Amino acid sequence: MSDLEMAPPLSPRDLARMQGMAARGATRRDILRGLVAGGMTIAAASMMSTRIAHAQDAVPVRGGTLKVAGSSSSTAETLDPARFGNGTDYARGFMFYNTLTALDGDLAAQPELATEWSTADGIAWVFRLREGVRFHDGRPFTSADAVFSIARHNVAETASRGKTYTAMISEVRATGPHELAITLTGPNYDLPVILGTFNMFIVPDGSTEFGIGTGPYKLEMFEAGVRSVAVRNDDYWKDGKQHVDSIEYFGLPDESSRLNALRAGEVHLTTGINPRSTRLIEREEGVDLFVTKSGTYSDLIMQRTDSTTGNPDFILGMKHLLQREVMVSSIYRDFAEMANDQPIASTMKYHDASAPQREHDPEKAKFHLEKAGVIGADIPLVASAGVANTLDMALIIQQAAAGIGVNINVQRVPVDGYWSNVWMKVPFGFGTITQRPTADMILSLCYKSGGAFNSSRWQSEAFDKLLDTTRAETNEATRAQNYADLQQMVRDEAGTGIPLFFANIDAHSSKLKGLKPIPTGNMMGYSFAEHVWLEA
Repeated sequence: MSDLEMAPPLSPRDLARMQGMAARGATRRDILRGLVAGGMTIAAASMMSTRIAHAQDAVPVRGGTLKVAGSSSSTAETLDPARFGNGTDYARGFMFYNTLTALDGDLAAQPELATEWSTADGIAWVFRLREGVRFHDGRPFTSADAVFSIARHNVAETASRGKTYTAMISEVRATGPHELAITLTGPNYDLPVILGTFNMFIVPDGSTEFGIGTGPYKLEMFEAGVRSVAVRNDDYWKDGKQHVDSIEYFGLPDESSRLNALRAGEVHLTTGINPRSTRLIEREEGVDLFVTKSGTYSDLIMQRTDSTTGNPDFILGMKHLLQREVMVSSIYRDFAEMANDQPIASTMKYHDASAPQREHDPEKAKFHLEKAGVIGADIPLVASAGVANTLDMALIIQQAAAGIGVNINVQRVPVDGYWSNVWMKVPFGFGTITQRPTADMILSLCYKSGGAFNSSRWQSEAFDKLLDTTRAETNEATRAQNYADLQQMVRDEAGTGIPLFFANIDAHSSKLKGLKPIPTGNMMGYSFAEHVWLEA
């Protein structure tokens, strides 16, 4: 159990005292110091003070240019929502586009471009669409745009990363100018949530070039791997939700460069903060942490299609080799909780806590790795210092493996181009998966045969069949048991080692207001654009 779970809860009196401090103008730093003085670790106190301080944000003001430094940059960046694949793409998506539904802090679907929806059987759905909405070029938003935006995911030429979710859609059609009918191949009561996810932004009917949407900001310039500039959409249908005049977004893979830019006032918000940097940031005047507990994880990928890493004994050996507690404490400074090689975090519905925690066990690891025939072998493991903290993970794995006679050759690569050129392309490496709103979405995306992010190339007919069955199950107890069984199958058979779930840590100028935790990713699940403002 991590310090996040073990931290002493605030008494109602202390909680009221901290909320009163915030109401009287105390800074987040003041609140954090009070919590630490009361016995909390800095990790737990950071999360608590985030919730207290940001609940007291002032009334939004309009104006200014918001400058944001992302943690990655690549020439593979795109404005096509169907091909969005990382946080940089997602952040821009929320600037320029809207989805039919929006996910709140509890990951429940709320009205967005769709105002209401209904189904009698989980198969046939009707969505009523919002009227009076216009795209940036003046075209009115109608059901034809929604039909096109959804249907294109199932067209092979689109190469959509959302196809894993939309493959279940057998028909989508307009039943009126502002009404949409969607028919599924089988029941799925998660459809409204799916329509609020990263790849499901709405674009104009017939689009072949992208950047025009109905979102709070308009595209002024975009150069993949360099920067983008967005300017306020004065005709936004949610008037008052586009507080700043413009947003400049660019990637800086080096964390020290991002933090130096923040300290110098050159950016207002940055992301991908290493937990080791948190103590220094807390001492900086004019700079605050923004911490969101989530089910985001970095996984050790062992592709099942490779003769070495695909050996079931190699996979089990490496899972037993993972020093989870060491990684939580030494790498993440307790801004994380231990995982058990299953991708559904304790913060999510259907998390299965019944499986015995897999411990670091060198004897079991050696037993399986001997059976796999890799004792004494040289095995390349690809890692990048710019991909979460996976290089640190790799070095811990390397040291543990050396103790049982396995030589893990850590091959360091730059973060530039990692997601397009390395991830899912090497048999032994790392990935990072941001939390999805539902268990079905994570399991479908990352573990179902043909899933867009099935990085270990694991295929199981039994898993696929049970996943499809569970999606249509209406009995809650049966659903819960099925999801527990699916997690057990991933834990024991899939070629991914998941040592921990880590908090999303951002840093921002104290002048930036309006951030609130959404667990699907950094910076409010990347949706900060229409929520934040700059204090005068």
